[in-house]
Amino acid sequence: MCVAVPMKVIEVDDVNCVAEIDGVRKTICVMTLDDVKPGDYVMAHAGFAIAKVDPATADETLRLMREIVESEERDR
Repeated sequence: MCVAVPMKVIEVDDVNCVAEIDGVRKTICVMTLDDVKPGDYVMAHAGFAIAKVDPATADETLRLMREIVESEERDR
């Protein structure tokens, strides 16, 4: 299964950015998006930022992802 994860952009250069989720930072490519800047939220998939999302959407997506993981852990 392929999953994109919302991440907050920390730094940006010409083609890459450093983005963070839960204290984990990754360098991802932002060539497919226009005007990415620090503080933006992007959906990261396989090392690429594939969409910009607003902070509320990022928070809700993370909340739902965490809920799924917690549910699976309870069912084990």
